Amino acid sequence: MTAQDPHSASPDLAGLRDVRERLARAADDCDRDPAGITLVCVSKTFPAEAIEPVLAAGERVFGENRVQEAQRKWPELRARYPDLELHLIGPLQTNKAREAVQLFDVIETLDRIKLAEVLAAEMARAGKHPKLYVEVNTGAEPQKAGVLPADADAFIRDCRERLGLTIDGLMCIPPEDQQRSPHFALLAQIAKRNAIPVLSMGMSADFELAVQLGATHVRVGSAIFGKRPPLVSE
Repeated sequence: MTAQDPHSASPDLAGLRDVRERLARAADDCDRDPAGITLVCVSKTFPAEAIEPVLAAGERVFGENRVQEAQRKWPELRARYPDLELHLIGPLQTNKAREAVQLFDVIETLDRIKLAEVLAAEMARAGKHPKLYVEVNTGAEPQKAGVLPADADAFIRDCRERLGLTIDGLMCIPPEDQQRSPHFALLAQIAKRNAIPVLSMGMSADFELAVQLGATHVRVGSAIFGKRPPLVSE
């Protein structure tokens, strides 16, 4: 097999097959049903023609980082694959909340009360209710978004009780220079305390470990699509 051109429009579906096999093995190793773990194919920066083969292979859950990029790619794809589920996995500015509510089925990056307030208002206005995951900054990294672990319980309670929001899940991105296990375990503890069923954690390099520690959703991009093309400015 020849090496894949990193800028090719079509992904190497061998990568997808490998991820599926690894996910199934990881679930089996800890006596979990693979059907209970959702693969979120992270398609950020890849064009629609690179995504469609993955859709044709049966995947239906995809993650995008930017509202504007998703607006360009996904309406036409959704028209052909109406059962797909689109997740926003990148930071959301409040001035993009209206577009996000219209476009995404899941917003994984609820990270501050102002955003929660704006989303509540936009969801009420539009009559659309995407699922919401709270992003937790498990490493308390100042350069990263996310609610601090010590503040998570109060934040979730405020979203639920004052704003009437349903918090469906939690998401985290552990620090690159630290062991992942304590961060995944911490997220699971916060979820258990707050009766939250969904844990979005684990990416291409560590999703098997995340499965062992309770992930219900894993966000895998490069292992499926290969090297990302250069970013294009908006």
